[in-house]
Amino acid sequence: MFKKEFKIANAWVGHDHPSYIIAEMSANHGQSLSRAKELVYAAKEAGANAIKLQTYTADTLTMDCKLPHFEATGPWKGQYLYDLYKHAYMPWDFHAELFELAEKIGITCFSSPFDRSAVDLLVSLNAPAYKIASPELIDHQLIRDVAATGKPVIMSTGGATLAEIAEAVKVAGDAGITELCVLKCTSTYPAPAESINLRTISHLKDAFHLPVGLSDHTLGNDVPLASIAMGGCMIEKHFVMDKSDNTADSFFSMNPDELASLVKGVRQIEKAIGTVYYPSEPSKARRSIYLTKNVAIGDVLTVDNTAQMRPGGGELMPKDLPYVLGRKVKVALPRGTQLSWKDLIS
Repeated sequence: MFKKEFKIANAWVGHDHPSYIIAEMSANHGQSLSRAKELVYAAKEAGANAIKLQTYTADTLTMDCKLPHFEATGPWKGQYLYDLYKHAYMPWDFHAELFELAEKIGITCFSSPFDRSAVDLLVSLNAPAYKIASPELIDHQLIRDVAATGKPVIMSTGGATLAEIAEAVKVAGDAGITELCVLKCTSTYPAPAESINLRTISHLKDAFHLPVGLSDHTLGNDVPLASIAMGGCMIEKHFVMDKSDNTADSFFSMNPDELASLVKGVRQIEKAIGTVYYPSEPSKARRSIYLTKNVAIGDVLTVDNTAQMRPGGGELMPKDLPYVLGRKVKVALPRGTQLSWKDLIS
């Protein structure tokens, strides 16, 4: 049903391709267009494949209500959701300029829509892909709306049960999505390493037979780098110009130096993963059997005139010593000779 590989703009997504790295701008623009543009430039310079936005308003996510269940939780405790989103959302008139800038400098720009009006805006900008954020995985109509664009889709799974993930994947397939990547995600900010459970990446690959990656909220790069070694093919990580910026997400976001380090580390790990490989020739950095004394025709080989020594690469190796000792030599040989079967009398 789903393709094992597909393209977002000019870059391949799939387990046989270089990992796709997304810098998530989220609220780190601080509602400043100039700061948002800085982030686009910085993501490109650091080597990310894409810069991702979020497309919503406070009114499309919640209502201005001060009842207790509208209070934010976790690191945003003490704020009401409406106020939090009102100060975190990206003004919609920023989108066009950021998409144009990204195209101009050669980095892919796309977004997470949170309702149909956001999808409509992104369609008007010819977004090359769409992201379903973790909390929206249960919004099946949003998945169908995104499917109607015919573009590749990425889904985060933070907070979702396996049954909910399977249901969302089925809705996507039934709606015609064939280019889908699922991201393992832990919706804690920041997320402790012990909450990540990277083995889930392999389980998701086996369960759904599609590309799988990691949407990461840990501090530092250890976990996302490990996700590549564990078989992931995509990393999404929040991105800020300066961690001292006073934005909703700055405290768990990476800065440009960390993003550049992540990209470099991923590319090194990909080289190290390589393919299944075994040498076709024995290494010379081992031992062979050598004569430690001059021998004459018919002399018997003993522990006094032979030894296992480097360099290797000889025909007779340490494992052959029991079959060499006690044998006679056919010809006179000098000290230092690397012995072979042809030197011995059978």
